[in-house]
Amino acid sequence: QVQLNESGGGLVQAGGSLRLSCAASGLATGLAFSTYNMGWFRQAPGKEREFVAGISWRGSSTFYADSEKGRFTISRDNAKNTVDLQMNSLKPEDTAVYYCAAGGKYSDYRTQRGMNYWGKGTLVTVSS
Repeated sequence: QVQLNESGGGLVQAGGSLRLSCAASGLATGLAFSTYNMGWFRQAPGKEREFVAGISWRGSSTFYADSEKGRFTISRDNAKNTVDLQMNSLKPEDTAVYYCAAGGKYSDYRTQRGMNYWGKGTLVTVSS
């Protein structure tokens, strides 16, 4: 069972930056971290969870929600079993619980149904 543990959330002023990190553990024998597509999703208060950014298993492809393009950057380190989300120029509307998720190498990492494993989330609060 893959376990995902997010960290790096907190309180930041608008215009500031945060870097979220997700560490994977409990990987099955023969299924390395590098065989999983990874994604970040978020859920704001009173709203449904939505896609933020995703990265393919090799790290060769990334995809971002329109509102995050140019501000957020997703990256992964397959040697360390981690995936990060660098968030710049944060806005109050970025306030949410951010979740890390993992899916198979043929999954659509832009969709929730494409992901098989989820972390418990880390709270990001952006003050105005």
